[in-house]
Amino acid sequence: MAEEEELLNVHFTSLPDSLIAYKVDEDVLRHAHLRASFEELFRAFDAEVTFQFFKSFRRVRINFSNALAAAEARARLHKSDFNGSEIRLYFAQSVHIGSARLEPPKPDKQFLLSPPPSPPVGWEQAQDPTPVINYDLLCAIARLGPGEKYELHSGTPTTPSVVVHVCESDQDSSGAEDDMDSFRRPRPKIIQTRRPDYSSSITQ
Repeated sequence: MAEEEELLNVHFTSLPDSLIAYKVDEDVLRHAHLRASFEELFRAFDAEVTFQFFKSFRRVRINFSNALAAAEARARLHKSDFNGSEIRLYFAQSVHIGSARLEPPKPDKQFLLSPPPSPPVGWEQAQDPTPVINYDLLCAIARLGPGEKYELHSGTPTTPSVVVHVCESDQDSSGAEDDMDSFRRPRPKIIQTRRPDYSSSITQ
């Protein structure tokens, strides 16, 4: 017998102790005598019941002192007729995941700030990858001799070809630089402004 009572307590205490009346008739929300009659329907199940009227949403929250009275009222009055309209009652659900208070968001992207306060948990420094050496390209460059040319990219009807021309010798390249120097203009000399003569006498 004690086990059955314990099961009943667990079953009913797990239910909410409040009901929501959905799509309440507007006359009930406007007129005091209809509101009193509406409240009397639920006071028959709990004398300490309280009401919260939400006119804009056409809803009424009915708060009972225990979940058993709320369940009995819902079973008896759901889809019953009152003042020519149907009463729809639903349990008021209140779900709390973890703490009931609003917690700050997790700092998952704080490392994107400048400067970052601290790296996220589990963050590790990324290792630089090993550079890739193209040996085929190095062999092709080594085979090029002075005065030869090497086509890197073949031309198409819409794009030009890319060709590398190797200089014939270092002397030719240096001579070209000397010719360029001969055409350079001489740099003008900056003449500094002369300082005025110093006079020790002070004019009164």
